[in-house]
Amino acid sequence: MGLTKQYLRYVASAVFGVIGSQKANIAFVTLRGGEKGRYVAVGACEHVFIWDVRKAEKVLILEGKKHEVTYLCSSPDGVHIAVGYEDGGVRIFNLLNGESNISFSGHKSAVSVIRYDALGARLVTGSRDTDVIVWDIINECGLYRLKGHKDSITQILFLESKNLLITSSKDSFVKWWDLGTQHCFKTMVGHRTEVWGMVLLNQESRLLTGSADSELRAWDIQYIEEGKEVGEPQEKKVRTLLENEEEDEEGLDEEPEERILSCKKAGSVLREARDRVVSLVTDAKAKVLACHGLDATLEVFTVLSEKEVQKKMDRKLKKAKKKAKSQEGEEDGPEPVVERKLSDEIQKLANIKASSKIRAMDCLLVPNGEIKLALLLQNNTVETYTLKTTEKNPTGTKTSRLTLGRHRTDVRTLAFSSDNIAILSASGETVKVWNRSTLQVIRTMGCEYALCSLFVPGDRQIILGTKSGKIQIFDLASGSLLEMTDAHDGALWSMCLSPDQRGIVTGGADKTVKFWDFELIKDQDSGKSKFLHLSFSSCPDQRLLAVSLLDCTVKIFYTDTLKFFLSLYGHKLPVLCLDISHDSALIGTGSADRNVKIWGLDFGDCHRSMFAHDDSVMFLQFVPKTHLFFTAGKDRKIKQWDADKFEHIQTLEGHHREVWCLAISANGDHIVSSSHDKSLRLWERTREPIILEEEKEMEREAEFEESLAKGDEPVVPGETKGEAEPAGKKTIETVKAAERIMEAVELYREESEKLEEHSAACKAAGKELPPPKMNPILVAFGNISPSRYVLEVIKKVRSSELEVSLLVLPFPYVSDLLKLFNGYVQQGLEVELVCRCLFFLLSPIIYHFPRVHFGQITSNQMLLSVIDELRTNTISKVREIRDVLGFNSAGLQFLQREIESKEDVMFFADATDRFEEKKRKRKKRERAVLTIT
Repeated sequence: MGLTKQYLRYVASAVFGVIGSQKANIAFVTLRGGEKGRYVAVGACEHVFIWDVRKAEKVLILEGKKHEVTYLCSSPDGVHIAVGYEDGGVRIFNLLNGESNISFSGHKSAVSVIRYDALGARLVTGSRDTDVIVWDIINECGLYRLKGHKDSITQILFLESKNLLITSSKDSFVKWWDLGTQHCFKTMVGHRTEVWGMVLLNQESRLLTGSADSELRAWDIQYIEEGKEVGEPQEKKVRTLLENEEEDEEGLDEEPEERILSCKKAGSVLREARDRVVSLVTDAKAKVLACHGLDATLEVFTVLSEKEVQKKMDRKLKKAKKKAKSQEGEEDGPEPVVERKLSDEIQKLANIKASSKIRAMDCLLVPNGEIKLALLLQNNTVETYTLKTTEKNPTGTKTSRLTLGRHRTDVRTLAFSSDNIAILSASGETVKVWNRSTLQVIRTMGCEYALCSLFVPGDRQIILGTKSGKIQIFDLASGSLLEMTDAHDGALWSMCLSPDQRGIVTGGADKTVKFWDFELIKDQDSGKSKFLHLSFSSCPDQRLLAVSLLDCTVKIFYTDTLKFFLSLYGHKLPVLCLDISHDSALIGTGSADRNVKIWGLDFGDCHRSMFAHDDSVMFLQFVPKTHLFFTAGKDRKIKQWDADKFEHIQTLEGHHREVWCLAISANGDHIVSSSHDKSLRLWERTREPIILEEEKEMEREAEFEESLAKGDEPVVPGETKGEAEPAGKKTIETVKAAERIMEAVELYREESEKLEEHSAACKAAGKELPPPKMNPILVAFGNISPSRYVLEVIKKVRSSELEVSLLVLPFPYVSDLLKLFNGYVQQGLEVELVCRCLFFLLSPIIYHFPRVHFGQITSNQMLLSVIDELRTNTISKVREIRDVLGFNSAGLQFLQREIESKEDVMFFADATDRFEEKKRKRKKRERAVLTIT
């Protein structure tokens, strides 16, 4: 038996070069009671970066796991932030320590919007899967799922005073939901195209919507429950084709009988931009409105209060009277009437021009009347502006710009220095040199659009090949451009050192391969050296040169005579990358046909063709001094292969867009890769061995999880799906939780049978026999009873996954659980948890899926007595708990009144403020003492 070849695992080491991803929004946050408007949260791939815009520093990283961040929402108290991800998951982070203890999984695709209620106890999420889910943050569980939209959810708003919800979608509808009954009671169809944004103004009495045009539509909300007159019902009339469009625009699509509220169009606000609305936000008090489209212009409006509007109308009326009097002389004319328009209530403040197209923004109004705006731009930049509303003609002032350590455009070439300390990255406008250990930028230099690069031997200079066909040579010490040479008539696609390291070889789009030598210039600038889409590589033994062509073939030439040697053909699409092993025995090629081929350089035969990626293979490189190689593809993955055994070893996942290129260090310990997601990722080789069978098992588990996420929901015969459904979804975690519960129930059954057999044996023998040996698992849990062990397993199931885990259980396990729950309630063990499980299993009215078990439970005669006992015991125990909670609440209120009467402060609120004020005064006194001494 031969020895097994051992491979070492590469793991993600760091993510750098990105300030903000383009899929997520930007949000103001507060850290440890700091200054408002100083910190912003931005999604950066799978992480969330908290930036101090004043110092331009990263102060906190909220680490994600695998999927990209798509939405951020700060809690009302400023202590937590909810983060939505590409896979539909939601995690809530604590901004004090950066930890996440609460997570929800219910959506099948990316989360598109998140909203907290005013108390921060409920969270509502919308997704591209067209569903809206309401989550209970305190109990860490989903309440219900609202279905009705036909396209992605774009915005969600709470009507706190009425417990209502407003949702907008790309299906052009705005829906109104009653959260008390979980149904949609009104649908607005007055928009012709997608509704991209909504805000509430005037204390929730006006709705402003933004669509795919230059008009912001305003809608007046009138609550019928408050006795407001909606107007006389209009008689039904036949509408002509010309009238249909106008009436729909005015909101005449409403039902004849309005039950909760009426929403009529009040006018519109015209934007200067002609494209669609991207972001439409207000500050916390809805006094400032900010809006932007697909360009670089941000429009800021102010929303006047009723008192300010009335003063303005009085001035207008006074002017109208004065004008009428001057025109009519002394004759008494009719009283002039001034019409109130929407432009009198919403006024334009200013336009702010950003340095690039705006991706997302957030708005904050500070107490001194100043507006703070944070903009996330398309070019991987964050800018902040201030706007003073007290000025007559306010203008936006740029206060900060986060640009440190990042490229504005995609990095298309990477290289390691010979000592593996420095990393070179070049994009469409800059080339940067990074310190690998600290990930700090050592040097930044302006360049043309770079496609290939390398370090000159000695690591004092770098060479770039550009899209215009030029070679640029930079000196690292001074950061200056030493020389620029026209090398090719087209793009210079590839470049490498000659085998003797005395020159370079370049290949370009002009169908030529050129050889260049390094020469020293002996003049005053003697310190400077003169150096001097076809992908290629040259053999280290100076014997062969390989060139890939657009005709899907690879040509091999002798380097000494430049005569043709071999032609490698077999790819169906152009070969985009290739590399030759260190011993010149193998050549690997990657193509746009998604295949990788291993060839022998002795006869040019194809050893193996492997389907490598789900999209074009963009890069291929051998690990130095081995026959292992890495490939990168447009499918966002980096894969490691063995060219001898033709096996896939490992997949490195992390990038969220196409991977353009990668570079391997000379010792093979580090890999750096770049992607269209603007991030650079560093991978490090560990000492942990890879077991291929385990890797394959992990891949199968990942495929199973994806199939669960895409799987259809169970349908009960004879049932029709309603607007409200359970919030959770079936995942591999819920399946594993259900398996743990099933194992615990089976252990309970086995131990119960043992005890019954033991008791029967004792009766037969007429004496007490030694008890049976306890299961080791029960011993490990402290010699607990089998029934108590089942309860411990249920307690360890995550709160957000409990309901779906119960649904996965087969019915025989559910019947055993009901009997166990009855015993728990009688003993007073975890009554709240047990009641939640019972409510889910036995309530067919509120939930839809539990009817799968409900029919079997109610038709089982053996369980009817158990259910009757559960009803009696549960009601009595819940009453006891309610009485205890009421007594404790009354006691706390009594203590609050006593402390307030003695200390003359409001409990908690004033006490905290006064403590902070005393702390500040103490610091000032200490500072003064230090100054005097």
